[in-house]
Parts: sequence; structure tokens; C-alpha cells
Amino acid sequence: MNMNKIDEGTGRVAGKTALITGGAAGIGEAIVRMMCAQGASVFITDIDDARGEQLARDTGARYCHHDVTKESDWAHVMATIGAAGPLHILVNNAGIGSVNGIADPEHTSLAEWREMLRINGEGVFLGCRYGIEAMKAHGGAIVNMSSIAALTPMPQLAPYGFSKAGVAQYTRSVASYCLQSGYRIRCNSVHPGMMQTRMLEGLFSTLSPQVGAPPEALREAFLSRIPMREFGTADDVAYAVLYLSSDEARYVTGTRLVVDGGIELTHAP
Repeated sequence: MNMNKIDEGTGRVAGKTALITGGAAGIGEAIVRMMCAQGASVFITDIDDARGEQLARDTGARYCHHDVTKESDWAHVMATIGAAGPLHILVNNAGIGSVNGIADPEHTSLAEWREMLRINGEGVFLGCRYGIEAMKAHGGAIVNMSSIAALTPMPQLAPYGFSKAGVAQYTRSVASYCLQSGYRIRCNSVHPGMMQTRMLEGLFSTLSPQVGAPPEALREAFLSRIPMREFGTADDVAYAVLYLSSDEARYVTGTRLVVDGGIELTHAP
């Protein structure tokens, strides 16, 4: 992860309190580091306590154990943050990319389907609900992590694409609801493409024995689908989240920000 690009002096979210779910590693970690470097008071939540606590020590953030599918965990996290002050930014980043590797429409089990929707769907649903309650009095920004899989066909990861398309639609519904309710809460979604993260490397390792190809061959096959001919980085996504979380995006709500190196363009009509 290349953090050298961050300008630590600009303070684009200075004075704001941010909650980053799934913040212990990968894109979540990049968002945490970005928000801290840009002046936010950050709460990291995750189920990986060892990584989360170490990241908190490294950045000065605070860590809470948090299963985003459990309402009791949401209540505890929000109470902890509320005791420290108002919440201004919520990034619903926690999620999974696959359950058991390939999951096409023909062979996916109902259990696999439900697990994907439980984590990627219910976590965002609960996050938005608790986020609205926490921010409706003073306003704020909710950023939901979707995916390029919500916008283009990915038949080998069908449940994942379905879950992330739901996140994109729900984001627009939340944004519209907040406007209708007079809440100054913006809600937008970010759609990463193929980012060089531990999750992507794990996917290559899982798929390798299933398709009979080495991970490096899968990496090259995935890379060939990216018009820019390079994988994105976690920082690329973190910058998108930073913009949507900041006052620079005060007039932006209900939109999607695609960070994919041009993949969506190859499927555009």
C-alpha cells in the first residue's frame, strides 16, 4: 500500500469523526489511514481484533470489535462513538468477496447465496439505519462500498454482484429518503474494480484449484480485462471515499463513483 501520495497538511476532514467498518485491512485500512492523515477522529471496527488493534496503535484511531450483521454490535459501537461526540462520516466498507470461490448462477447453493446477502446486504442496511439516527440532527456523509460487479456481468461471482447491486440501489434510496426527511445527510456509493488487495489475492488462490490454473495465470487473465492495464490500489479507493466524505462533496448525494481503470466502459452500450 503506497501512502506516499497523502498530503498530511491539508486536513480535508479535520474536526470530523468517522466510523470505518471492516477497517482492519485492505481497502478499509487504506481509508482509515487516509482519514487519520486528513485530520479526522477515526473509529475502526472489524472482527479481526488483532489487526484492528494494531492499526489503531499505528494511527491513533480507536478500535471496536464489530460484526456488522449484529444489531447489538451496532448499538454498542454507536453508543461508544456518541459518548465521545457526534458522528459525521460513516463508511460501510465491511463485506466479503466470495464464500467458497466460484459461485455461478447454476451451482451456487442457497446457503452461499444467503451468506453473501447477509454480510454485504444486512451490514449496509443496519449501518445506514444507525448512521441516519446518529447524524440526522447535525448532518453528515454515508459512503457505501459497492463494486464494479454491481455494474457489469460477473457470472462466476453472481451472488457478490447481486449483493453489491443491492448496495448501489439502497444507497440511492437512502439518499432520497434523507432529502425528503430534511436531513442533511448525503449518501453515495463507491465502486472499486480489481484492486491489488489481500481479498483479490485470496480470490486467486481460491479459484486456482477450481479452474485448474495457477494464481499467476488468473492474475494475468483478470489484468487483461482492465483497459488501463494495471490493478488499482487501496489508496485509489480511499481517495474516492475521502472526497465523498469531505465538504468538497457537499452538493453530491445519491451518486456512484466508479474506480475501475475503465472496466465499466467495456460494457457500456
